[in-house]
Amino acid sequence: MAVPIKYVVRNFKSRKLTTIITVAGIALVVLVFAAVLMMAYGVEKTLVSTGSAENIKVLRKASQGEISSIIDDDTQNIIKSLPHIAKTAEGEQIISSEPVVIINLEIKGGGLSNITLRGVNQQAFQLRPNIKIIEGRKFNPSLRELIVGISISKKFVNAQIGSKVKFAGDYWTIVGLFEDSGSGFESELWGDASQLLNAFNRGSAVSTITLKLDNLNNFEKFQSYFETDKRLKQFEIKTEQKFFEEQSEFLAGFIRVLGTFITIIFSFGAIIGAAITMYASVANRTVEIGTMRSLGFNRRSILTAFMLESLIIAIIGAAVGLFFASFLQFFSISTLNWNSFAELSFSFALSTSIVISSFIFAIVMGLVGGFLPSVRAARLNIVSALRGG
Repeated sequence: MAVPIKYVVRNFKSRKLTTIITVAGIALVVLVFAAVLMMAYGVEKTLVSTGSAENIKVLRKASQGEISSIIDDDTQNIIKSLPHIAKTAEGEQIISSEPVVIINLEIKGGGLSNITLRGVNQQAFQLRPNIKIIEGRKFNPSLRELIVGISISKKFVNAQIGSKVKFAGDYWTIVGLFEDSGSGFESELWGDASQLLNAFNRGSAVSTITLKLDNLNNFEKFQSYFETDKRLKQFEIKTEQKFFEEQSEFLAGFIRVLGTFITIIFSFGAIIGAAITMYASVANRTVEIGTMRSLGFNRRSILTAFMLESLIIAIIGAAVGLFFASFLQFFSISTLNWNSFAELSFSFALSTSIVISSFIFAIVMGLVGGFLPSVRAARLNIVSALRGG
């Protein structure tokens, strides 16, 4: 005979305070757990959205990021001679050879941080059509001018339109503010590639090349031409999206591992709280348990009833924790991306998998915390239970 669910739910009223405290404890742990996963997913989402699946990125093999990749002038010319590179209506190749360097900017609250400075040409804006100048204008290729991502402009001193940034022994004027749907480009400064190469005395060697194919279906053909050219054996190609996705793996993985470890430590407190609540429930209902046993409810039914009670507490706690965690999506934070060694601004992001993982985590806490008290309830002697002890 199964114990009615109505009985299980009714018993919450008899110990409101302990139930609320237990729900709050589980909710807090779920909040921390979800926040960690949302942070890691936010990093991935930001960097993946930085790259386009339609763009191809060329870089030196084994380079950990753009700043550690170098492509000389001869190699650039070889790449530009390959077939299947898209062209504009005027017949220009849609390709951007980009030097990438790191500079320091002062944070508004104090201290310095590394910022990615990217050199681009006019074709770069065709490669990234989501880049929008929301204030000011584009830089003049003939002048030492920059445009700044909205995330950098908000956080750093002298990173606003009209400000001057000093690096490479000269002052550069910020003339435009841009956004890119929350991508990693919003954490960069952009200027003319030729101007940057000249300022840093790099000759014509760039960090990476980004290009567009005439047809994305020709990727394998382009890759075949690229890989069979012995002069390009030190280089590799990837879709831009895949490149930036790989850039997120180390940081996101570290956040997940460290955060999950901390959350598991916190979860012990929630499990103990659930166990105390359930033990108190058993102690207060020994006579009821004895009565149910004498009416024909078997031990398995009693065990199931108390486990269900613990499970409901865990699910409510998970729902409360996720409710508050969902508000984190309105906040943006920044950290140092260890692959690029530069500032990366990103927002917390919630996904279906995070919701499912959080509920599973809470359910495990509830089941572990409620198991021993439920076993004790199921094993109570009928006569002793009816006597209240």
